[in-house]
Amino acid sequence: QVQLVESGGGLVQAGGSLRLSCAASKSHLSAYIMGWYRQAPGKQRELVAGMLADGSTAYADSVKGRFTISRDVAKNTVYLQMNSLKPEDTAVYYCNRYPVPITYWGQGTQVTVSS
Repeated sequence: QVQLVESGGGLVQAGGSLRLSCAASKSHLSAYIMGWYRQAPGKQRELVAGMLADGSTAYADSVKGRFTISRDVAKNTVYLQMNSLKPEDTAVYYCNRYPVPITYWGQGTQVTVSS
């Protein structure tokens, strides 16, 4: 059974930082090809950041220079360091396979940025 467990969200003031974590079940997903996605109220889910097996990364234009994706392969865990947060970053954040997500999504972790 696939498991994706996101954590680390919370309420933070604009300009603050958060670090999200995602633990994936080893038997189904590899930390080598994972990404972070987010969905704000009333909006479609969008890619935030992704990392391929060779270490190459991709970021949404809106988060470039502020967010950093990383991984710990031994723990099959992916992280998202978010700095200089803005109110428009408020959303539920999910991890999933990158660049093509699987149909299963975890519960996500809520990030709320106050102005």
